[in-house]
Amino acid sequence: MEISHKTQLVEYLAAGCKTVEKRRIGTEHEKFAFSQADHKPVPYEGERGIKALLEGLQRINGWEPVLEKGHVIALKGKDGASITLEPGGQVELSGAPLRTVHQTCAEVSDHLTQVKAVAEPLGLGMLGLGFHPSVHRDDVPWMPKGRYAIMRRYMPTRGSHGLDMMLRTCTVQVNLDYTSEADMVRMFRISLALQPLATALFANSPFVDGHPSGLLSSRSRVWLDTDPDRTGMLPFVFEDGMGFERYVDYMLDVPMYFVYRDGTYIDASGQSFRDFMAGRLPALPGQRPTFADWTDHLTTAFPEVRLKQYLEMRGADGGPWNRLCALPALWVGLLYDDLAKAEAWELCHDWTEVERHDLRALVPQSALNTPFRRSSVRELAWRMLEISRAGLERRRQRDRHGRTEAYFLDPLFAIAESGKTPAEDLLDHFHGPWGKSVEPVFEDYAY
Repeated sequence: MEISHKTQLVEYLAAGCKTVEKRRIGTEHEKFAFSQADHKPVPYEGERGIKALLEGLQRINGWEPVLEKGHVIALKGKDGASITLEPGGQVELSGAPLRTVHQTCAEVSDHLTQVKAVAEPLGLGMLGLGFHPSVHRDDVPWMPKGRYAIMRRYMPTRGSHGLDMMLRTCTVQVNLDYTSEADMVRMFRISLALQPLATALFANSPFVDGHPSGLLSSRSRVWLDTDPDRTGMLPFVFEDGMGFERYVDYMLDVPMYFVYRDGTYIDASGQSFRDFMAGRLPALPGQRPTFADWTDHLTTAFPEVRLKQYLEMRGADGGPWNRLCALPALWVGLLYDDLAKAEAWELCHDWTEVERHDLRALVPQSALNTPFRRSSVRELAWRMLEISRAGLERRRQRDRHGRTEAYFLDPLFAIAESGKTPAEDLLDHFHGPWGKSVEPVFEDYAY
């Protein structure tokens, strides 16, 4: 079906509204694949490459391979989950939409077990950090996906760290449903304002090119200089009139990357989706977009929180298993309980655009020690965690041991209580038992 009117795009986002009972949790996480022999990134081809890893995972779980020009570039499960590749060979689980954090954490655990079972015979390991600790950008092999070739050419024209983002970063994120347009707006505002607090709690990338970078989240810093047309804290979300149509207007102003036709990515970088809707796209003159084109275009914006037919929380560094479970717990507790949502909004409702911008800019370096008004990010994060824990308790979703989802927050409470981020633990190891080398991270912190 062709798209010719903005109303169709607004209705597409509105179709994401779910009843409370049908809200789900989708958790995604990326990890670096490395050779156990030399800790280098893994190429796509070869007996010990990414392709072999995907083929091994396909044999274990029976998922359907996704091919692009004969290359296996993803695996799709029947439950809506998938395994995909980031540009530098980072392996991503895009989890199924599940009802509880218990279920999504079990899914993450099963996935990591399967990946390890396939990777170890190949001599491969998996590492969960926010930024690759040792490899230079020019030494990372590119995966054979057409959209990445287009982005590779375009990114350097719009910022100095776009290629670093593509090749050397890993994140964990959660996707949550909204029940109405008003609910989407409230969730969007809360999660966008509080995203720097999550960045601080999950800060786990203090190394670049084998040395301390002077940052606690090098991943988060990279996003500050990656294509300003499609990144950032989206001030318009907090303005009067925010809704599905306002986000559509934003996306129509985000320059395009590509159009996918007949198995090929056509370079449309810098061109306008508005022109596409009018049949005036230089890359495809006379043609109009389909909804597949629109869903593709929605994936090419990278703000700290992203709207599709759900909301994506995108501010956290990748990390170990327990923090992969803590991230969905944090946001579910804040946003899937009405009282918690009201208290979370009370926490941040009067923050100014300048304050939100400054938090986002400062947290990559100082994390929990970032000052805010007469307080600090550490104190704000503690209050955020308390609100989330209470929200999770009120959900009363229990596992077979009788525990609510709140116990998944324990690692984050430990970080907030100590005031010491995971990145600072890594730096202590670097300056202590690791003898100022990052190489031991591939043994001590691998999955």
